[in-house]
Amino acid sequence: MSAASTQGVACARPDAATAAAPQVVVPAGPRLLQKACILGAGAFGTALAQLLARNGVAATVWTRSEDTMAMINSQHLNTPYLAEIQLSPNVVATTSVAEAMEGADLVLFAIPTPFLREFLVSHRDLLPMRALLLICSKGIENVTLLTPFEILEEELPGKYHKFLACLSGPSFAREVALGKPTSVTVAARDLAVAQRVQMAISDKNFRVYTSNDIMGVEVFGAVKNVLAIACGSSDGLDFGLNARAALITRGMAEIARLAIRKGASPLSMGGLCGVGDLVLTCTGSLSRNWTVGYRLAQGETLGEIKASTRQVAEGVATAQSVHDLAASLGIDLPICEEVYQVLYKDKRVIDALATLQGRPLTDDLHLELGQEGAFGVTPAPSTK
Repeated sequence: MSAASTQGVACARPDAATAAAPQVVVPAGPRLLQKACILGAGAFGTALAQLLARNGVAATVWTRSEDTMAMINSQHLNTPYLAEIQLSPNVVATTSVAEAMEGADLVLFAIPTPFLREFLVSHRDLLPMRALLLICSKGIENVTLLTPFEILEEELPGKYHKFLACLSGPSFAREVALGKPTSVTVAARDLAVAQRVQMAISDKNFRVYTSNDIMGVEVFGAVKNVLAIACGSSDGLDFGLNARAALITRGMAEIARLAIRKGASPLSMGGLCGVGDLVLTCTGSLSRNWTVGYRLAQGETLGEIKASTRQVAEGVATAQSVHDLAASLGIDLPICEEVYQVLYKDKRVIDALATLQGRPLTDDLHLELGQEGAFGVTPAPSTK
């Protein structure tokens, strides 16, 4: 499509349904908030605190580490996670969960998924009433095979459920902290809640789009990290750009296959939380998961990689969950399965990629457009 025709589509007269849709006016900054509580002082939690703080919000970060608290409060730095980025004076840190949550209008959960449930059980009584609860964790819990949103619904009293939302999309923490243009998706069961979050955290360089497809946002956000490990491995072996593009494309089909079975909308695959996040995580050297795959291909062990960094590559734990979930649902996810074999069964990276290249030849869309439904699976009842 030419530039002229594209512009014509963008500027076309809206139909009745589009014209009737409510228009959300995004403020210049998150001025609806007085105080935000960010649970987790890793790279993404700190970056979101910086985003809010530079727009005048009092951003209180909870951390387990006394050293991290001292560094943020005295030097306005979080060097282990965001080296050389000067934090706003509006970002303060505490090791007290009660202090962090007190008076917060917005609570952001930036705790790695494997530790999320334990945190909730210990501190759910401290959550402020009527505060927006924004889940920024990505992954699928081992054993239970639940997403972060499902974990919060399971562990929090019902009075909090209507305030839950989740955030995902192409957003490297470092670039968010530096104020570089970023666009993400926020999903909630009630679109009005997603719009409240949208209004609260958007600014001129951080655009938030809304959705009510919670399962799509969460499954895409989790599984793309597994695929990033595959892409990093391919790049580490210098398989080239063609191979990376194939892994991304076939990987997108795997994510959609799983997400649709879990009740997600196939439309989310084409959004920021789908193809947007997948492409970024699978191609950017800032991706922790891509880096794990790259280093594995270079000959390091997973233990050596974990020991060398404080940052969590969510795809490592998620690979186990995706393996178990695919087996329980009877879904074929060959790329994700090979990542699991490398991480947990000591399969060599070169052998895993050879297995993928040696699979039987088939039609490009044969597995995705079966009679049962889109992407060859029968969708589960919607969990929106």
